[in-house]
Amino acid sequence: MKRLFDFVVSFFLLALLFPFLIVVTILLIFQNKGKPFFFQERPGKNQKPFKIIKFKTMTDEKDSLGNLLPDVERMTKLGRVIRKLSIDELPQLINVLKGDMSLVGPRPLLFKYMPLYSEEQLRRHEVRPGITGWAQVNGRNSISWTKKFELDIEYVNNVTLLFDIKILWLTVLKVLKREGVNQSVSRPMQPFNGEN
Repeated sequence: MKRLFDFVVSFFLLALLFPFLIVVTILLIFQNKGKPFFFQERPGKNQKPFKIIKFKTMTDEKDSLGNLLPDVERMTKLGRVIRKLSIDELPQLINVLKGDMSLVGPRPLLFKYMPLYSEEQLRRHEVRPGITGWAQVNGRNSISWTKKFELDIEYVNNVTLLFDIKILWLTVLKVLKREGVNQSVSRPMQPFNGEN
């Protein structure tokens, strides 16, 4: 039921939002020199790699040594608005259609964190990663990594369609209230070091 729900809802949302997504894509093509999307390999269900899709909110500007400038310097005005409204996450509906992700689940993090997880924390990969999740509606950037992982495992232990619907509803409320569902340049997600 969860996979069917994910497919139907993501298909409906993509169809409904298609004109809006096209406009955002065109604006970002001009803003980011032909690169409206950001792709990055992340671990999915059972740690299987997939490419996450997001709207690109930062330029690829580099310093004289060829290193990327700090995020705050690369963030565009349009990108800031897109992040603030969580619009950058919408292309992940394509990941949901493909079966790489779910609407709800633990957020897919970076592969470099994998060796730092405890055995219990690795259980977050027993389900498909989500666009939003239990940790996202319970503080996201205002809680510790330890608490985030505890919430992820709580979700894994209690997956139901009703729980997903509850999380989706809370996500909508958070976005409408502009509460930190997504990280921002002014409130970035701190790197995970295996301890915090």
